[in-house]
Amino acid sequence: TLDLGERSGVGHAGRVMDYSMMIGQELDLGHDAVEQLRFAGLLHDVGKTGIPEEILLKPSKLTAEELEAVQRHAEIGASLVDQIDFLKSLTPIILHHHERWDGKGYPHGLKGDEIPLLARVLAVADAFDAMMIERSYAKQLTIAQARLELENAAGTQFDPRIVAALLEGLDRMAIAGSTGLLAPLDARGSEQLPS
Repeated sequence: TLDLGERSGVGHAGRVMDYSMMIGQELDLGHDAVEQLRFAGLLHDVGKTGIPEEILLKPSKLTAEELEAVQRHAEIGASLVDQIDFLKSLTPIILHHHERWDGKGYPHGLKGDEIPLLARVLAVADAFDAMMIERSYAKQLTIAQARLELENAAGTQFDPRIVAALLEGLDRMAIAGSTGLLAPLDARGSEQLPS
């Protein structure tokens, strides 16, 4: 079992995978890109395995040094997947999934379209799920609250097109009455992705 040092790590990774793949479908990115999002979603926080658990689970505010350690998880994770031939294509996605649309993210302060597209997708999926789980540093939000947070962060923290795609996908799933993110055919009639 992959232990990312936090109670929600494995469930979080699976949900980030689902949200990322849904966004990829909404954007018509194609099968290969959606498959990259499948693996990137599962592995995006693998770098947290190199961070002490007492930092990851700390209930109070992190010190500057601790925050820097947590922020290194993107680089650690990218370094890990880069060592595995069939995962190398995930390296820039994992490395840049904490960059911000406005250039205020990490690790390199990339801005806008400088950030790889699939990393922008992963950033939105990761943030959306993180908002809806109990965390030591922030209260759990409802789906409606998390949607509003994303809408407010579109154009600053996140690529507005990616936020719109997630929200459209969620609306499509709600209309379909689905209990699983990727269960139904979408409104365009494209095939369900293999699980």
